[in-house]
Amino acid sequence: MLASILIALVALLHLGFMYLEMVAWEQPLGRKVFRTSPEFAAASKALAANQGLYNGFLVAGLIWGLALGEGGFSIKVFFLACVIVAGVFGAVTASRRILYVQAAPAVLALICLYAGL
Repeated sequence: MLASILIALVALLHLGFMYLEMVAWEQPLGRKVFRTSPEFAAASKALAANQGLYNGFLVAGLIWGLALGEGGFSIKVFFLACVIVAGVFGAVTASRRILYVQAAPAVLALICLYAGL
């Protein structure tokens, strides 16, 4: 049960990232969250939307795994691992806070999943 709640939280986080990257990238909220200037946001809009689309795929995979219940164990593991890898890569290449905002919740969810919690 705890693992499912955490997986749903990870999915919601990524749904939020998708919104920020695909819809709000050039808006004040998007620029504030990602600490970008209006000029940078305008110049990188297409790249951000692409990144948002990938976050949407992660959301879809996590929800798919949750919908399958116990039968979705492997799917949950795969998509949580994708989130963790993306979070570590983002922390190394963009901002260390991505490790805490993106990767850490997925690691916690994965631990709970394997522990049967």
